[in-house]
Amino acid sequence: MIFNKTMVGWIVAGALLALSGNAAASGFALIEQSASGLGNAFAGGAASAEDASTVFFNPAGMIRISGKQVAVALHGIKPSAKFTSSAGVPSGGDAGSLAWVPNGYFTKQIDSDVTVGVGVNAPFGLQTEYDANWAGKHQAIKSKIETINVNPSVACRVNGELTLGAGLNYQHISGELSQDMGGAIGTAMIKGTDSAWGYNLGALYDVDATTRVGVAYRSAISYTLNGTVTTSLPFANGPVSLDVKLPDSFSVSAFHQYSDKWDIMADVTFTGWSSFKQVKIVDASGATISNTPENWKDTMRVSLGLTHHYNEQWLARTGLAYDQAPVPDAFRTARIPDNNRTWLAFGGQYKPAKESAIDFGYAHLFVGDSTINATNPAPAVTGTYKNKVDILSVQYTLGF
Repeated sequence: MIFNKTMVGWIVAGALLALSGNAAASGFALIEQSASGLGNAFAGGAASAEDASTVFFNPAGMIRISGKQVAVALHGIKPSAKFTSSAGVPSGGDAGSLAWVPNGYFTKQIDSDVTVGVGVNAPFGLQTEYDANWAGKHQAIKSKIETINVNPSVACRVNGELTLGAGLNYQHISGELSQDMGGAIGTAMIKGTDSAWGYNLGALYDVDATTRVGVAYRSAISYTLNGTVTTSLPFANGPVSLDVKLPDSFSVSAFHQYSDKWDIMADVTFTGWSSFKQVKIVDASGATISNTPENWKDTMRVSLGLTHHYNEQWLARTGLAYDQAPVPDAFRTARIPDNNRTWLAFGGQYKPAKESAIDFGYAHLFVGDSTINATNPAPAVTGTYKNKVDILSVQYTLGF
């Protein structure tokens, strides 16, 4: 029975690792929270505050939105991860899977000094899937993670220059993982869920009429995922759980209206992935089944954006960003084939009426080739991944 528990432990350990593949931002975080921001590679996210999506990026920015506003967006995210063994043999197909990520926001101005709002979004998530019989099927086949986050927020003006904001986050997480355990066990599947609370804080300071600086913090959120392993052998099935702490992040952004035609924005974001040092798996009795070291590292994302206003109806955006990956080369696995990314983004906005806007954006992420030498569980996966990510977003905003 100890042998079977060990196999189950590997399945569940992979459940957390599955969260990490080719997500579009650091680790498995999703920065895709607005189409208006995508066109600038999310530069100036905590300072731009141009629509209700500021609920996510900096709740203090809601103070800039008059009346009531609704913003809804949809993002198509297509990572690509193609593996070639050290012998030069391609295997597994394209592990990247197209994912559709929606989000929506609402803000309401209470008076000149107070605005409230709420956001519904997905701060973390991805999906990757290999061919069922690829060379590394004993380490990974399908990996899927989804989060749903509800984020009520408030912004309060302190004085003519400074506004503070805060929000609560109720977040639900669900995951699915499969891999081939070999022999009579065959393909093993685990599904698990949990919900937890977090918070976010922000401040926006108007330096003058054309320049503002924003800072924003999103707290870490701790989960205990409870899941059930399913295999071809009933006696190998059973409940298992693991604790996971999703990272906090801190952003510093600046926005400057250079002229009537041009805006410039920049951002630096730090994400605390170093809290992810191990994956400790326990069974229903609380006994440790496995304890896998991960040793992730904190990451930094830097971005620069530019917006050109053609007229009252049309504007164009572009942006460039560099985004570090949290996984050290020595700890890369078949479930974590990503590497550092460079973003090149374009977008625009069309205003069919004064109170409405249609935003659209596209970004290509140039992801560095990543080498892998994962030996456990056997057989080893040794080779190189070719990676990239494409993102296409659209958003509709309406004020009333």
